[in-house]
Amino acid sequence: MSGGDRLATSLGAAAARLARARRVVVYTGAGVSKESGISTFREPGEGIWARYDPMQLATAEAYARDPAFVWRWYMDRFGLIDQAAPNPGHHALAALERLVSLTIVTQNIDGLHQRAGSHDVIELHGSAHRYKCVGERHTGFTLADVSGSDEAPPRCPRCGDLIRPDVVWFGETLPAAALERALELASGCDVLIAVGTSGVVYPAALVPVTAHQAGAALIDVNPEPDAYADMADWFLQGPGGEVLPRLVDEVKRRRGV
Repeated sequence: MSGGDRLATSLGAAAARLARARRVVVYTGAGVSKESGISTFREPGEGIWARYDPMQLATAEAYARDPAFVWRWYMDRFGLIDQAAPNPGHHALAALERLVSLTIVTQNIDGLHQRAGSHDVIELHGSAHRYKCVGERHTGFTLADVSGSDEAPPRCPRCGDLIRPDVVWFGETLPAAALERALELASGCDVLIAVGTSGVVYPAALVPVTAHQAGAALIDVNPEPDAYADMADWFLQGPGGEVLPRLVDEVKRRRGV
């Protein structure tokens, strides 16, 4: 059987399971947004941390040492994110949400799932569109809230502390409420779809493991085998932007939509 035939067979079986699912969790990583032109973090030779030292850019200590330098780097990166558009993988997941009860748990900070039309999105690593003061007493700012300031980085309009991106840096814990809800949903879902993730970044990587241990069917979508491939019920090899539209179309066919 050719690789294409194996994928079609596995895709059909996975779609059949999805079509009768009551509760679905989709766990996404940087690979989903790579097809929108946003670099991954850990890909050898190409990822962001292959080109930059994360200790100089993505730690509270780095920000305290040179806030202007770190702020400028993030503003450049967030500008690229703002120029990106959701790809067919994002749109397919938004379409799947209209067929089954579904929550997306993402490691991504780009907001592309929401822009594609997904409504229930848990952001484990924060958001490129939110800011907070360094003391974390005040959160939920947008750049528009501090746009009148000439400082870079600007200061919190409520306490005067520096503003920082509301993303999880190295050495910081994930948002407790987001991680707790993600693990709770994973432990109670029928099917978990992992898309575009290496499966090596913990504790976020516990989400698919939790679902698998609780008895959920696991569908793994990735161009190359990852940490979940061996435990997956179906490993659908290929980019999410190619595999997910086919998977959702097959679910629609089986449900007569």
